[in-house]
Amino acid sequence: MELRQLRTFEAVVAHRTVTDAANALGLAPSSVSEQIRALEASLGVPLFHRGPKGMRPTEQGERLRGWARRLLRQAEEARRDVAGERPVLRLGALESIAAAYVPRVLARLAERRPGLRVDVRSDAARDQLLDAVAAGDLEAALLLDAGDDVGGLGFTPPPAPLDFLDLEPVPLALVAAPDHVLAGARRLAAGDLRGERLLVNVPACSFWMAGERLLGDAVERVRAGSVTVMASWAEQGLGIALLPEFAVRDRLAAGTLARLAIDVPDLGLRLVWRADRETVPGMREVLYAASA
Repeated sequence: MELRQLRTFEAVVAHRTVTDAANALGLAPSSVSEQIRALEASLGVPLFHRGPKGMRPTEQGERLRGWARRLLRQAEEARRDVAGERPVLRLGALESIAAAYVPRVLARLAERRPGLRVDVRSDAARDQLLDAVAAGDLEAALLLDAGDDVGGLGFTPPPAPLDFLDLEPVPLALVAAPDHVLAGARRLAAGDLRGERLLVNVPACSFWMAGERLLGDAVERVRAGSVTVMASWAEQGLGIALLPEFAVRDRLAAGTLARLAIDVPDLGLRLVWRADRETVPGMREVLYAASA
């Protein structure tokens, strides 16, 4: 196997056709086809199903995908090290927490390892971040979770040797408009909210999952959108919302939202990485900076 063949293989997997892969790589289609045939011949197995709708990996091709990513990544790390380039560490973060928590981690990293460059990728989808960590496209990701394992909040992590560090609690608040009938109650239980409209985003959202754990089926769920949209709708009396305290602190202080008096368990700000990638340059510094 040659590295150029693996790069071509990845391009065909991504673009599904030889022509599109050739355009992306700046090669002739005949060169792409020749490299794929040579790679298949060297391995002795077919890597693609070829059909009128394009090319999709065979079972053997799927197995090669993970190896190709790792080998190409290691080759790039070797090139950077030999060339004396600054190491780059790719950190992912949920959009809902990126603004509130990532700057502190970056500041500690800059103090701890000034020569380390950190590329931050913000994403609304937790699954995409975890898949990127599992595939080695990100070194680590910051997300919200609970429990003793990755996915304890209620989601299924990818099949990879993931490890994690809980950095700090992320308090949640169940909020409503100030004139809500329950806003003045001194103590509430989940049953007191039966029939209320809980503003939510999507089922994969951390706050939807936290609401499932707290309220179960006692409430009606109403799709609203992002954290900002849910807070704004709650202000207008369109329902109640379970949101991170940092996102509604100003509204609570201004009196445009009221916190309902129910005990809400915190979520945890969790840094997740592949246990077999701890030796990546800069990884230990991220762990140190994040936990400081």
